[in-house]
Amino acid sequence: MRSLPSVTLGVAALAASAFAVGAAAGPPWGPETPPFNIEVILRDMTGGSGFGHVKFRQPNDTEKIVFLDTWVRDLAPNHAYRLQRGVDTALDGNCPRAATDWLTLGKGLVPQVITTDDRGTGREDLSRDLAAVPTGKQFDINFRVIDAVSSAPVLESGCYRFTVDP
Repeated sequence: MRSLPSVTLGVAALAASAFAVGAAAGPPWGPETPPFNIEVILRDMTGGSGFGHVKFRQPNDTEKIVFLDTWVRDLAPNHAYRLQRGVDTALDGNCPRAATDWLTLGKGLVPQVITTDDRGTGREDLSRDLAAVPTGKQFDINFRVIDAVSSAPVLESGCYRFTVDP
């Protein structure tokens, strides 16, 4: 008959090895310093209660794909929106605001709408290929969500610093 401590130790070892296998199977995300990954908060620009979040992640691999898990809430129900980004290489903490500085994001090079449900909540997994950008390149970046019909901005972020990971 086995004693309780040896059974407990065996279960703990099995759990630890399962955790290690699960952790190894996930994507190798880049380090936080310099800022390879960003938690972007989008605030309402219209005086309403709209809100958004972009989980900006770049795996630590050679493909240089940035994943933009985007979520919005308290916007117009059953409506289409687009996520845009603006970049500035001056690295002065001032992000672009002019209309010509914005790029609509999507799935790779194909722009993608974010459609809200009947409660005004929407979610979309977007991505952007940075293979043409040199590793280590830094820039200031900000985001906004625009109405896909009128192009009017509804949500906007602050200015963030980003470094392209290898």
